[in-house]
Amino acid sequence: MAANKPSKEAILAAFFDEGNYSPLFTDGAVSAAFGCANGQSVYAVYQNGEPVGAADLDKTTRVLKMAAETGNPVVTFYNSTGAKLEGGLELLNANSRLTAEIARISGVVPQVAVVTGTCAGTSAVQAAAADVCIMAADAELFLTAPFNAEDKVKAAGSAEFAAKAGVAAIVEEDAVKAASAAARVVGMLPANNLAGPAVFDFEAPAAALNLVKYDAKSAAEAIADAGSLTELYAGYGRNIYTALGSVNGQAVGIVATAKGTLCHKCTAKAARFVRLCDAYSIPVVTVVNTEGFVKSEGDDQAGGIRQAARMAGVYAEATTVKVAILAGEAVGPIYTVFAASADWRIAVDGCTVAPLAPETAATVLYKDEIFASDNIQQATKQKAAAYKAEQCSAVAAVANGAADAAVKAADVRAAAAQALDMLATKRTTRLPKKHGNITL
Repeated sequence: MAANKPSKEAILAAFFDEGNYSPLFTDGAVSAAFGCANGQSVYAVYQNGEPVGAADLDKTTRVLKMAAETGNPVVTFYNSTGAKLEGGLELLNANSRLTAEIARISGVVPQVAVVTGTCAGTSAVQAAAADVCIMAADAELFLTAPFNAEDKVKAAGSAEFAAKAGVAAIVEEDAVKAASAAARVVGMLPANNLAGPAVFDFEAPAAALNLVKYDAKSAAEAIADAGSLTELYAGYGRNIYTALGSVNGQAVGIVATAKGTLCHKCTAKAARFVRLCDAYSIPVVTVVNTEGFVKSEGDDQAGGIRQAARMAGVYAEATTVKVAILAGEAVGPIYTVFAASADWRIAVDGCTVAPLAPETAATVLYKDEIFASDNIQQATKQKAAAYKAEQCSAVAAVANGAADAAVKAADVRAAAAQALDMLATKRTTRLPKKHGNITL
């Protein structure tokens, strides 16, 4: 860890607008404050690096209760060398109360964890339970100290390790930049689960969706307002891109698949992100273009099928606005998981929407013709191309009810914005709900 850590004043100045805030608790290892971050009223809890006692934990619990009662987000800055062992069982009880309160208000008001120093044991569990966990690059987060582990894994306990494990959603260079990132995230999220999505000034993106040079991040940038995206979980499940951003000034969550295959980490990552968006009624725009789920028995054993099923369930049960953009390959279970339950499905010219790959379908449907030809390989390609054009195109998807609109790639952003506006009444008529941001 770095020898010269930023001070509390520097960190809170980077978090609160213009560095202004009102102190709430000032004594002990834990202090608290209230102010505005990125225009959003927010509570902050700050650990100063000392061991925490039962009274310190109860302060945090009290702030969480205040946040839920007033309908404001809470950001906790984690940095403690551990617990005051002389606290005995009262310390255990205080930690239990705090963990229960974190769970109780999950999905009611946004909770953001910012790990600026050491975050270990129960504190690591509490930080990971937040809606978004942000870490400074030199911070530490672990359940068991790496030097006590029975096995040894490179970089265990580090921010890099937490990002690869899917715990740290954002890793920044230092604590000050981590605090600034927390302010950005707080500004993107609504104040609570009854408030509408945030609204911003915006500029159109510089480039339209490019299907020839498709990649997940560029696809998201082509739909979102210029400079609005804040990526979450970049180090985990890398063939899925998840980010908070805005479209025509309206806050949205964007999920975009990479062109390659998806493993169980990808679907677990997307499921958690969609559940976060659903908890706070943030519309979800999903860009689908992937070769499918990874063909791996090992991945299936690690949870591939289970996570795909959970992903489908998360999308299906989500009551927030869901717009699916079929930008390329959306075949079989991929379509089922990511697009089947969308409120509005936009098929892009050149996409493939089908129950199974055109090549596979052609070998079954036109088996006799293919085997009667002089060149089986060439005949298969021709029949597959014809089947794809006739049965799997954007126009065919609309005609068969698998999509609601067919558009050119250049018009995707406008079509998505129009769909979000059209479905806006869904947000105002839905019943308010509370559910936690469960790690899947």
